[in-house]
Amino acid sequence: QVQLVESGGGLVQPGGSLRLSCAASKSIFSIYGTMAWYRQAPKNQRELVASISSAGTTTYVDSVKGRFTISRDNAKYTVYLQMNSLKPEDTAVYYCNAPRLLQRINDWGQGTQVTVSS
Repeated sequence: QVQLVESGGGLVQPGGSLRLSCAASKSIFSIYGTMAWYRQAPKNQRELVASISSAGTTTYVDSVKGRFTISRDNAKYTVYLQMNSLKPEDTAVYYCNAPRLLQRINDWGQGTQVTVSS
């Protein structure tokens, strides 16, 4: 099983904030470079939310631009997702992974649940 441990989820009111963390193994960080956050809402397919390269270049899905910020600490092999102005439609299980690793093996951590509700 891939060594990816997500944390930081919870229940938050609309407009609130959460910061997710993903602790990865040294090998994943070193070999696969780009890391990403994904999410899967009930009855929906898993979608890519944000990605960050080893050099810090970021991409975001349109629905979270301006609200979410992805970052990484290469010394700690950790990826973060700062989520602000949360909306009910952000409710999902959030996962991190390395896109290049997923091309080889479709394996995921346990994810962290984010629920946005009043």
